[in-house]
Amino acid sequence: MINDLKLIGSVVPEVIPMLQQRYKVLQGLYWLQPIGRRALSEALSLTERTLRTETEQLKRLDFISISKTGMRLTDKGEDIYNQLASLMDQVLGIQQIESKLAKYLGIARCIIVSGDSDKQSQVISRLGKVLYHTLDEQLPNGENIIAVMGGTTMAQAAEQFENLETEHRHNLFVPARGGIGELMNVQANTISAVMAMKTNGAYRAIYVPEQLSVNTYESLLQEPSIAEVLSLIQGANCVIHSIGRALPMAVRRKMTEDEILMLKQNGAIAESFGYFFNQDGQIVYKTPRIGLKLSQLQNVPYMFAIAGGKSKAKAIAAYMKNAPKQTCLITDEAVASEILKGVTL
Repeated sequence: MINDLKLIGSVVPEVIPMLQQRYKVLQGLYWLQPIGRRALSEALSLTERTLRTETEQLKRLDFISISKTGMRLTDKGEDIYNQLASLMDQVLGIQQIESKLAKYLGIARCIIVSGDSDKQSQVISRLGKVLYHTLDEQLPNGENIIAVMGGTTMAQAAEQFENLETEHRHNLFVPARGGIGELMNVQANTISAVMAMKTNGAYRAIYVPEQLSVNTYESLLQEPSIAEVLSLIQGANCVIHSIGRALPMAVRRKMTEDEILMLKQNGAIAESFGYFFNQDGQIVYKTPRIGLKLSQLQNVPYMFAIAGGKSKAKAIAAYMKNAPKQTCLITDEAVASEILKGVTL
């Protein structure tokens, strides 16, 4: 499809710039609707005259509606936008940036969607949709065990999932690590259950506290019910996780003031799987939690990290110094731009 579009563009050069501009307007409406023409022209850095021409054409095509509250996409317009999204990512050169970012981070693959998750909440939904489609493409036939981490990004991504079951493929979702103490909707148990429900798969839960003393940690490992689920977790052939900023994650996990001070003093900027990393990717602290350990990830064939927003760029880059080489990072262009700023490859 992309080659066909390039061929058309070579014959009718104005087609691609026109398509890019019209897509830009659709995308702006998708993110900001309902919105007035003047506000949208400022947000997109287009003149009001140009925007008026584009929106009038889009209205004639029944892609947008205009009311006293502003402009918004119609159902038809939203459907067209979603269909155009992946194509336009290619047209805008996203694939080249994906390859460059993957090479810089030393991982197998990066998938980038346009936007900034910090500014447009819909971008996280798009990350979730991309994750779902990538899983659908890559998960092998047979019995899959999919270990899932918790977090707000993961919770939003889970809502985008659809059926993954086939006649030849069955999926069991399990929490990658134990943890009770966070808000229910961002716990790994809850997210793995949501993913299982959305995809028509199965799931198993593990109920242990978020913070444990060493003695409690060791004793819980001997509990048969926990040992059984832990065995499933450690046998996972797919892991899905996010990456957080160290200090917000420490607060969310109710770490003590002394522990938070220690993280600050040691320059912690990233967290994933209960490990805290500094800018150089060195582990400065780890919490004793039941579940997957960083060292066990190297042997997991399907590794997916999902995280976006410019504010997470440094955290993502720090964690990736430890990420298994087979990792696929699903992120947004704000992260890619920030990480690759000044990088030449």
